Amino acid sequence: MSDQEPFPIDLPADEVMRLRVQIAAPQIVGPTGQGWLQVIPIVGGTFTGKELSGRVVPGGADWNTSRDDGVAHVFAKYLLQTSDGEYIAIENEGWITRDSTARIKTRPTFAASTTGKYHHLNSGVYVGELSVTPDVNDSVDIVIYKLR
Repeated sequence: MSDQEPFPIDLPADEVMRLRVQIAAPQIVGPTGQGWLQVIPIVGGTFTGKELSGRVVPGGADWNTSRDDGVAHVFAKYLLQTSDGEYIAIENEGWITRDSTARIKTRPTFAASTTGKYHHLNSGVYVGELSVTPDVNDSVDIVIYKLR
């Protein structure tokens, strides 16, 4: 995982997990009515947290749209598999301006089995931060926090 310090958060929050998500070359759709679209395949990765760890299941994608007004929208949907075999679906959405030097801030949501060990992820308010992995062209780092 990245050694970069997470973004400062003024609200009380607990770190839930850190992900290193492996990506493939973008599949370019091009200009659409909503902006310039590229789909970035998610091909694997790992995650660790205080109470969970595992792998990012290949097959998800980030639908990344850049609008003419300089705003970019990211919307990723993918699947996690914990080291003890449970699956957790995640959707991660965020917005950033092209001229921004800040990392991309996201709003992740989880879908875990209501009868499983990680059912607590189904509720609460989560925030995330996505940054390009230093010196690695095929992955991004994501840190996810749960607000108290």
